[in-house]
Amino acid sequence: MHNQHVKDWKKLQTKKQRKKTNTYLLDGWHLVEEAINAGNQIVALIATEEQLALHDDIVTREFPIYEVTNEIMATITDTVSPQGIAAEVELPGDRFTKPETSHGAWLFLDRVQDPGNIGTMIRTADAAGFAGVVASQKTADLFSPKIVRAMQGSQFHLHLRQGDLVDWITLFKTEGHPVYGTQLNPQALNFREVTPVEDFALIMGNEGHGMDATTLNETTANLYIPMNGQAESLNVAISAGILMFQLNQKIK
Repeated sequence: MHNQHVKDWKKLQTKKQRKKTNTYLLDGWHLVEEAINAGNQIVALIATEEQLALHDDIVTREFPIYEVTNEIMATITDTVSPQGIAAEVELPGDRFTKPETSHGAWLFLDRVQDPGNIGTMIRTADAAGFAGVVASQKTADLFSPKIVRAMQGSQFHLHLRQGDLVDWITLFKTEGHPVYGTQLNPQALNFREVTPVEDFALIMGNEGHGMDATTLNETTANLYIPMNGQAESLNVAISAGILMFQLNQKIK
């Protein structure tokens, strides 16, 4: 194995390298297995001798396999305690594509920055039966190492897109589907008063500043979560979880 491989894998921690190679890195057997089961293109499987012995069935696969030391694994991954197995996989080829029609429940992320929040919201959207998640251009890169870890493989279960949220909002509204924003103002609706529908979008805004004014002006309605206690606000991922499960109740 050439040292250049190690350098390139380490660079995948940066958005610049991911854009250059159109790949990203998965760390840990759970995520690697999710990628394999989802039929994702594995560019390289990287593992220690011990991990290759534990998962000897993958040695017969057609993708390139590289045996590395624990030291190299610690170098290329972004974790304190790497699991000894990783994979370079292709980024979704349709991540910048806006569909011609809108179907199902979608979560839009408007300038959200915290990797833990983003990963948790994507994982929750997966659990709540959402069709996909769209990140605005100013939202953190969905395939950064911290977000990939927080998603826990949910990127293989729903559509992840990036684009202009106004364009996506227009798509939903043109087809008569509601687009809900999140803001506490006199016109906002209690989320419990909204009648669930099959096709809709929910927008969650920046942790400190909320939704962008341009996006906010395009929504069908804005929702709020009434609080009985004395806390001033809820974490954005917690709020998103409450709203997603409430809004995406299956229509009987």
